[in-house]
Amino acid sequence: MTRAAVFLDRDGVINRAIVRHGSPHPPALPEDLEILPQVPEALRALKSQGYVLIVVTNQPDVARGTATRESVNGIHERLRGALELDAILACYHDDTDDCGCRKPRPGLLLQAADQFGIDLRSSFMVGDRWRDVEAGRRAGCRTFFIDYGYDEQPPLSCDFRVGSLMEASVLIAARCKFP
Repeated sequence: MTRAAVFLDRDGVINRAIVRHGSPHPPALPEDLEILPQVPEALRALKSQGYVLIVVTNQPDVARGTATRESVNGIHERLRGALELDAILACYHDDTDDCGCRKPRPGLLLQAADQFGIDLRSSFMVGDRWRDVEAGRRAGCRTFFIDYGYDEQPPLSCDFRVGSLMEASVLIAARCKFP
């Protein structure tokens, strides 16, 4: 039996990203974590519709030596304790590692599909950067781009452009007619 999922980027979708010079960055420590407003409600709404909720996140600061796995795992533990998430999958590589799990490649989504029996064509990817949207597109999911107006390349295309996870969850839960 296959199920539908909502894949969620972490920083900027679930928790507040720290914006420096127009670009988002993750919190450095678990105590710096701030869950964005209405995220718990949005996740509960999606969960009540039967969606599997999976965070897929790039955490290249581990490979770069500016963050530890322990601090990233501490953030994930706080998220698991506060939110109704089914899984958190992380890529700890940098671009130079050329791995299949670092977004924009779809490796984390494919891994989750295999592990949880997910139908990717019935699923959604919600992100705030072009890499998130592209990974979702490559996996065959419908894509939502949360547009914060970062000073960086937006996605070339997405199915929906929204202002928050709550806005995306309302569209998903309403089962809008998708193009």
